[in-house]
Amino acid sequence: MTRILVVDSGYGGLTVLREIRALLPAADLIYLADDAAFPYGDWEETALTAHIIETVSGAIADHAPDCVVIACNTASTLVLPGLRARFALPVVGTVPAIKPAAAATRSGSISVLATPGTVKRDYTRALIEEFAPGTDVTLVGAPHLANLAERHLHGEPIADTAISDEIAPCFVERPAGRTDHVVLACTHFPLLRKAMNRLAPWPVTWIDPAPAIARRVEQVLDDPGDRAAGGQVFLRTSGAAWTLPESAIFN
Repeated sequence: MTRILVVDSGYGGLTVLREIRALLPAADLIYLADDAAFPYGDWEETALTAHIIETVSGAIADHAPDCVVIACNTASTLVLPGLRARFALPVVGTVPAIKPAAAATRSGSISVLATPGTVKRDYTRALIEEFAPGTDVTLVGAPHLANLAERHLHGEPIADTAISDEIAPCFVERPAGRTDHVVLACTHFPLLRKAMNRLAPWPVTWIDPAPAIARRVEQVLDDPGDRAAGGQVFLRTSGAAWTLPESAIFN
C-alpha cells in the first residue's frame, strides 16, 4: 500500500490532500497540520527552516511514507533542498504557479497572491525572471488571508471587507490590459475562492496549484497503486486536537 505524507503549517494543505486522494484513491494519506507553529510567516527564516526539517524528519520516522508533500509555499521555498539531501524518498514541494499563469495570460498582466514570506523570497523572484519575462507581474503579500481561511474552514463567519482588503491589490488596470490571472501562492487561499470570486472587481482565472501537485506525486511514485478506492486518511496535528468536521476534510 502506497503511503503519502502531506505537511502544512495548518489546514490549507487539505486542498492538496483532496486532489491527491481524488487521483490516488488507493493510497494511504497522512496529513500533518503543524498548527503549533502556525503561521510560518511569523518565524525568522533560519529558525523556521530548522523547525520544519525537524518536524518532517520526525513524521517520516513515525510513518515511513513513500513520498512527502510539503503543501506550503513558504515552507517549500526554504526546505526542499535540505529535505531532498537528507532523504532518498521523493519530496514534492509547492511553488507559485507563475509559469502556467504567464503562459495563459491574454492581457500580459498577472498577480501572485501569497503570504508576505513567499513574496519576499528570492525563489519567487527567480521564477518570475525565468518564466514570466515580458509579463507584468504584481506580487501581493496578503498578511491575514491564510488566517482568514483557517477561520472560515472552522465555520467562523468572515466579513467580506476582510477578504476584499487582502485581494484588492491583485487587480491592476494598465494601458495594455488588466489583470486576468491570479496565482494562489498559498494552499490556504483556495479555501476562500468562492468568496474571492464574488468579491473580485472583475472576473479572473484563479490558479490553484493543488491539481498539479497531485499529478506530480503520481509521477514520482514508483507504484502509485490502482484506481480503486480503499486508501485511508490519517490526521495529525502538532498542537491542538483535530477539530475540523469530516465534511471539511473530504468534500
